[in-house]
Amino acid sequence: MHVYLQTNDAGANEVIVFAAGDNGSLTETGRYATGGAGSGIPHLKSQGSVAAMGGSLLVTNAGSGDVSAFAIDGDALTLAGRTPSGGSEPTSIAVRGDLAFVLNAAGEPNVTGFRVGDGGLEPLAVTRPLPGTDPAQVGFTPDGSALLVTDRANDAIVELPLDGEEVGEPTAHRSAGRTPYGFDFTRGGTLIVTEAAGAERGAASVSSYATGVRPVSRSVGNTRSEVCWAAVTPGGRFAYVTNFGDNTISSYSIWDDGSIELLEPIAASTRLGEPGLRDEALSGDGRFLYALDTDGRRLHAWHVREDGRLEEGGSTDGLPPTAAGLAVS
Repeated sequence: MHVYLQTNDAGANEVIVFAAGDNGSLTETGRYATGGAGSGIPHLKSQGSVAAMGGSLLVTNAGSGDVSAFAIDGDALTLAGRTPSGGSEPTSIAVRGDLAFVLNAAGEPNVTGFRVGDGGLEPLAVTRPLPGTDPAQVGFTPDGSALLVTDRANDAIVELPLDGEEVGEPTAHRSAGRTPYGFDFTRGGTLIVTEAAGAERGAASVSSYATGVRPVSRSVGNTRSEVCWAAVTPGGRFAYVTNFGDNTISSYSIWDDGSIELLEPIAASTRLGEPGLRDEALSGDGRFLYALDTDGRRLHAWHVREDGRLEEGGSTDGLPPTAAGLAVS
């Protein structure tokens, strides 16, 4: 198993690769130039800025406005190609099968479509503008019938229907809470969305939605601050959210009807009370949760127990302060 993140360096962006052991250990195995440039700014809005699928790894270059595609070969990566993202400041990628949609967050935001091949990304004649939005993440619904984009500017979740490669007109659904940010799905289709509440201290929350972005549980608070990213276990029983404001991870139980309940407001922390925790990802088997403490410049691992509780595993330091994105393969 391997964990990937990007340096987001403005001069020469790189991917850092870590081998992840069964005991939670993390060992850096190499750094690989993307050929593009990052933003060079800490705290890139980056859920999905690094995406692993099959034998490929896709990495956004926010500074140079393109996406790098790598072939994965054990510990090593081989750059297959670099393709313009179709807009400015790409920060999130949604991948399903051989289709990829990139969220361009600056200028006039948009989502742009690509086909994933051995030589990298092949642009499709598909770009859907998202005027007036402040988008955080793009993702496919589990059945592939739509793309969703969280819009912090308008407290909305934007739904873009899909018909093959065609993207339909957007529909904005009112978010259950303020400042919708990161999201993930259960395999059954329940949508879990974090709500940063305008960075109000202690006001972070999470909401769940049924198919069609219909609210089930509205704004279930966790007493923490500046919640960012969400990760749902493969079995759909638990969700973990990172709280940047006080460097904690909160856990939620997910019930069969799609409702959620706060399990632990502080399921884990690295430097309690200090800012930093942002990007996170679960291993494919759901046994490990990985999270990036940007301000602490460390990558952390936790064992996920049967009851949803987290047990501290390994960590590694020495990351650049601009590090962003997180993917596991």
